[in-house]
Amino acid sequence: MENKGELVKKWDLSTLGGVTEPRIHTKLLDLPSKAEQFITFCDRIGYPLLPWQQWLAHHSLKVKPDGRWAHPVVVLLCARQQGKSTFMALQIIWRIIELGEKLQVHAAHKLTTSAEIFYKVDSIVQQVPELAAQFVKKLESKGFQELQFTNGRRYIVRANNSAGRGIAAPDCVHLDEVREYYDEDVWAALRYTQMSSPNPQSWLYSNAGDQHSIVLNKLRERAYSAIATDNADDIGWFEWSAPQDIKFDGSAKFWHGVAQANPSLGYTVHPDNIKAILNDPEDIVRTEVLCQWVDTISPVINATQWDNCKKEGIKLALDKDTWLAVDLSPDRRQGALVASQKIDDDNFQIQLLHTWTSNSNLDDKQVANDIADWARKFPTQLVAYSARTASAVAARLNPAGIKIEPIDGQLYAQACDEFLSAISAQRLQHAGQLELTKHCLSAVKLPFGDGGWVMGRKVSNAIITGAIASALASHYATRPPTEVDIYVG
Repeated sequence: MENKGELVKKWDLSTLGGVTEPRIHTKLLDLPSKAEQFITFCDRIGYPLLPWQQWLAHHSLKVKPDGRWAHPVVVLLCARQQGKSTFMALQIIWRIIELGEKLQVHAAHKLTTSAEIFYKVDSIVQQVPELAAQFVKKLESKGFQELQFTNGRRYIVRANNSAGRGIAAPDCVHLDEVREYYDEDVWAALRYTQMSSPNPQSWLYSNAGDQHSIVLNKLRERAYSAIATDNADDIGWFEWSAPQDIKFDGSAKFWHGVAQANPSLGYTVHPDNIKAILNDPEDIVRTEVLCQWVDTISPVINATQWDNCKKEGIKLALDKDTWLAVDLSPDRRQGALVASQKIDDDNFQIQLLHTWTSNSNLDDKQVANDIADWARKFPTQLVAYSARTASAVAARLNPAGIKIEPIDGQLYAQACDEFLSAISAQRLQHAGQLELTKHCLSAVKLPFGDGGWVMGRKVSNAIITGAIASALASHYATRPPTEVDIYVG
């Protein structure tokens, strides 16, 4: 396809510029496309598409021999501020004006997000005489916005809780910020409104999410399966993202990853603007700038710092003082046992020893028996637990001669702080166990007291029993060998 990069301003970049083709995409179809019609329309109204947007249009607007869309569902992923919203707005206008589609429906996780696109569409329409000539009126009320055009064509914005209500047969559905959808209610409601549409297409726009991004993750699994197996799935998945394994080291590989996730780099995004935010929290940079998936957005533990604490092949010594800690999830369906041992006066290690899972409720007797087995393998000093979740298990350990100690309240906050401090200073070592890593990188901070914090079980919306047990076990391994830990003078 012809590259029309001369239509837009491009900085003089010797080695760094946005990558036009997405790093990950579904099979490119050998079918005709309506892209040239769309590109020409955008040029005519004074909003030329960037090279990557042209590429996307070419491959996402393919049509089958019967004229129906080859990709009924299209997912666009790239970093923030790359032009997703502008692309969406131009599509909405083009479909109404050029294709004559009767109904465009737009929703996002927040009405304010949808409203921004609504006002962008309205602004473009009012500024271009050709478009304004077909405009009829604008309607606005709480949770609802609409632009009406001649011949009954409409563009409407709906709030989440009423996204599918009273809507019949939209030609195209636009769902924005898809990573923020933690259940399928809105997406399912909008999809079902298209059942009687003669030629429906749904567009979903986002940057990368985390484990809670239910809608986006299910579509991702579907797309990746189609890519891996070359099956007949007709989803269109176009992902501009950096490889998951790149490090924040300023290397050529890192900056190439930036370019892969930021296709507008050098056109509407200056590299200096990206450099300015690279010291922000890593999880935010990964999702917003690199379009990379993370376990949790705004986690307690920095993923790079956690990785820096990994030491392959470390094992617990059978003759060293050992502290065990157990934690159960609030619903008592998940549990984890972690051990800690000192390596020297300053450093210690943690290991995930055991996890439990139940479809209903964990058997506290079985959990206690398993812990007792582990306690006998090492010179176990005590088993730490939270009375909030594991008091029933602890009650069975005490009669067996196993010392137990609860950690809750202010002491739990202290343990969390000690755990995070040890990770930041690399005084903690771990073996890189995948399950423990997932638990630790899923934990979210919950404010506690006046300026304190803890790892919140419920607010994390994930299984973090291993993370909490690690903090409890670390509380003992971080203690100095003597009462004096800091010397003055």
